[in-house]
Amino acid sequence: MLALRNSAKAVIITDQGLLTIKKQAGESIFYTLPGGGQKPGETLPQALERECLEELGIHVKVGNLLYIREYVGKHHEFASTDSEIHQVDFFFACEIIKDENPFKGKKPDKRQIGIEWLPINQLEKFPFYPSVLRKMLRQLPPEKVYLGDVN
Repeated sequence: MLALRNSAKAVIITDQGLLTIKKQAGESIFYTLPGGGQKPGETLPQALERECLEELGIHVKVGNLLYIREYVGKHHEFASTDSEIHQVDFFFACEIIKDENPFKGKKPDKRQIGIEWLPINQLEKFPFYPSVLRKMLRQLPPEKVYLGDVN
């Protein structure tokens, strides 16, 4: 049976690019947005503030909801490892506050090996997930919010 999980993700875009988490699985390097699972009793913005502090060592101001994505692992290219995952991701526009510089936080995400600013206009050149956002992040505000079951 699939366990359902809510996750809040930060979309932080500055002159430096898109702030991402750099991860490694085996020999593969890939990039994701900062954020993670919502705990009972937390709002999505509270979960995102906590996750950014843990993964990036920074405080963020959570803004507008940009996208909602469902990820049913058995439907996608990582089905061999993600078949039991059903996650709903809520992507929020965020800003770094207090003139802080992001770094690998004190409680990094599993497989996190660092952080990296990726050029927003060149995301197609990177193994960035969810891949559906590679072009969409250049066209903010979004045309639609609910993206469906995509990767």
